[in-house]
Amino acid sequence: MKHSLILVLFCIGFVSFAQEGEKERAKALDESRNLTWEANKALSEDNFIEAEADYRKAIAKSDENSAAPYNLGNAYYTKETYSEAFGRFKQAGELATDKADKHRAYHNMGNVFMKRKEYQKAIEAYKEALRNDPTDDETRYNLALAKKMLEKEQEQNDQNQDNKDQQDKNDQKDQNEDKKEGDNKEDNQDQDKENEGDKGDEGDENEEQKDENKEGEGDEKEEQKKQPEQGDKSEEQQQQPRPNQLSKQQIQNLLEAMQNEEKKVQEKIDAQKVKGVKVKNEKDW
Repeated sequence: MKHSLILVLFCIGFVSFAQEGEKERAKALDESRNLTWEANKALSEDNFIEAEADYRKAIAKSDENSAAPYNLGNAYYTKETYSEAFGRFKQAGELATDKADKHRAYHNMGNVFMKRKEYQKAIEAYKEALRNDPTDDETRYNLALAKKMLEKEQEQNDQNQDNKDQQDKNDQKDQNEDKKEGDNKEDNQDQDKENEGDKGDEGDENEEQKDENKEGEGDEKEEQKKQPEQGDKSEEQQQQPRPNQLSKQQIQNLLEAMQNEEKKVQEKIDAQKVKGVKVKNEKDW
């Protein structure tokens, strides 16, 4: 009997405590709603600072009043403070227990994403809003608009990427052409140097030939000086060259000049074999 009395008293106390807690929550909710009403009034009078303060007090009083963060989010949205607005709409959506309240919160979250041009996130927010109220035509329209804007953005990004790729190709082509022109210029300079060298060799050969001819003429004159002034004219005529006929010394000089020329030509050929042919290395970009 005693134990039964204790159990009954415990149950009565628990019920009384629960009722007291329920009264406190209801009282806090009422105070939060009153503060929200005051904030709405201040906001209608263009007193944003006072309205913001009352909304914050209302949110602190009760976590069951989703209207307070939702209305504060609208106030921030009007002021174009989109980051603050998004945070309050998100808070309202999490606190809301009614589908209509959730729908409004997610709908406005989608609007914030649209302002930020974050179209993929806007699509997700509008979809969540429609899950809580599939009949809202405004949300459906906003969802279609967000999809269209996302598609347009992707097309623009693809176009920009194509333009960038084409520009990179053009730049690379210009670089390759500049490199090729530089190589051709170097080849032409090398060829000019070789031609100048050949001309120099030819000049040297001509000078040598002139010297040899002079030597031949000197030898011929010396030979003529050595010939006797008196003697058999027929024998003298036989020893002197006939018209258009070279003397033995001139023939010897010419043979030596030809040998020297052949020797130089052979040396030049051997030098070309050693030097080899210049190969152009072009990268296939």
